[in-house]
Amino acid sequence: MVRRASMQDAAAARALAVDADALMRLTAIGTNLWRGLSARAIEPNSYYLPEWELAVSASASGRTGASVLAAWGDTGLIGLLPVVSMWRAYKIPLPVLVSADPYGSLGTPPLDRDRAGDAIVGLMNAARKAGAHALILRDMSLKGAAMKAIDDVLRQGGMRPTVLQSHARACLNARRDADQLLQDALGTKKLKELRRQRNRLAEHGAVSFDVARRPEDIAAALETFLTLEASGWKARRGTALAQDDGDASFIRSATQALAQRGQCEIVSLHAGATAVAAAIVLRHQDRAFYFKLGVDERFSKFSPGVQLTLDLTRHLCADPDIALADSTADADHPMINPIWRGRLAIADVVIPLRPNDPMVPIVHTAMTLRRLVREPARRLVQLIRKSREKSR
Repeated sequence: MVRRASMQDAAAARALAVDADALMRLTAIGTNLWRGLSARAIEPNSYYLPEWELAVSASASGRTGASVLAAWGDTGLIGLLPVVSMWRAYKIPLPVLVSADPYGSLGTPPLDRDRAGDAIVGLMNAARKAGAHALILRDMSLKGAAMKAIDDVLRQGGMRPTVLQSHARACLNARRDADQLLQDALGTKKLKELRRQRNRLAEHGAVSFDVARRPEDIAAALETFLTLEASGWKARRGTALAQDDGDASFIRSATQALAQRGQCEIVSLHAGATAVAAAIVLRHQDRAFYFKLGVDERFSKFSPGVQLTLDLTRHLCADPDIALADSTADADHPMINPIWRGRLAIADVVIPLRPNDPMVPIVHTAMTLRRLVREPARRLVQLIRKSREKSR
């Protein structure tokens, strides 16, 4: 009787598992093939560039060892999605694959713009072969070209995606005139106050905005950024990149690799020789991604993070290669939302792999219950973060 029960438990466990052996390791994808796909991607996403995601998977704390779904066509690699199991992502034991956390809040997969439909079919087939009943795509651009292509493929197969949760976050229309954009966003009174603060900051030394692009300059600027980020509230919370050896290794490797390809900048604001704010900005196709910001809190009364963001706004609007900048920030972010007034719809989305699969509503219910349990704690953390962000 005991033996029969254990056999039934083992069978149940297998039914709820994804076959890891059927998945490719992320490192098995040729970097040049991946780069070629990224160049042809239907929608930009710096966080799934090979230089970034391979560095994340190699050493970033809690994000290592991702697998990958790949789609192939006559021309080679046409689609790619780094994934982990639902158990690893959420501690929920269901046969579902989840887009891997790329240490950046955008999970839009690279799909060949000329073969997007075939790429999605290929990724879904690869997931089915691994035993998955659904995919969860985290932080998808809900109104973007990739999601539209996914909708089309699902509709043709008699299926539809399910949105688990969604929010709107700040973005910048970099085709606009920067001065007019800032005037419209902040108004005369606020801009006057920010100019007053900048003049006060200049009492500590001439204020300058600097952009590091070359790999050797990126290396030095990154250390300045890491020092700034680890000097304030992020360090007190324990989330500064420099506080974890794996995270520090990842960001050094990723920024260097992307700088070699002109896809990373580190911007900084100085008062004399003192760096008062710095940020990492990634680039892919015609889009920029505002990854992280670090400030010297000793200068908080001069709003160094805001001052840097104003200069970054002018810098991006003056760049003919950039059409849009994604803040990759939380919804209702108190610093960036008043400045960048555009909005991107971002969502976690369930993609069924078979029509009328009874597992899909189970997945939705499990994720809803998880969110209900975690939401109060998440809101408390956000309130604390917002109170700190306002002083940057």
